[in-house]
Amino acid sequence: QVQLVASGGGLVQPGGSLSLSCIASETVFNIGAMGWYRQTPGKRRELVANVSSSGRANYRDSVKGRFSIPRDHAETPVYPHMEGLKPEDPAVYYCNTDLGGIADYSWGPGTQVTVSS
Repeated sequence: QVQLVASGGGLVQPGGSLSLSCIASETVFNIGAMGWYRQTPGKRRELVANVSSSGRANYRDSVKGRFSIPRDHAETPVYPHMEGLKPEDPAVYYCNTDLGGIADYSWGPGTQVTVSS
């Protein structure tokens, strides 16, 4: 099954920046709205942001002004960017579709983001 595979995570100091990448595991056209998700141990996966194929993005309040997902096409790759990382941001980050609240593809392994001095 198709996956949108997130990569690029790592260890960053508080206030630092990190760019992830999101690439489909096989060639897919017209993916539509994409979602950027994260999950911490013991908690449900949450939607961090979504972005349409034309680049219209919505962000959860806790990341507004710090996270961005530039996008101007309906395929991958897409490069979510994080700035001003805070102690509450560490998680495993994933990408998938966000079609009316539905993540349509199977989940990839995600990429770990750690914020620590």
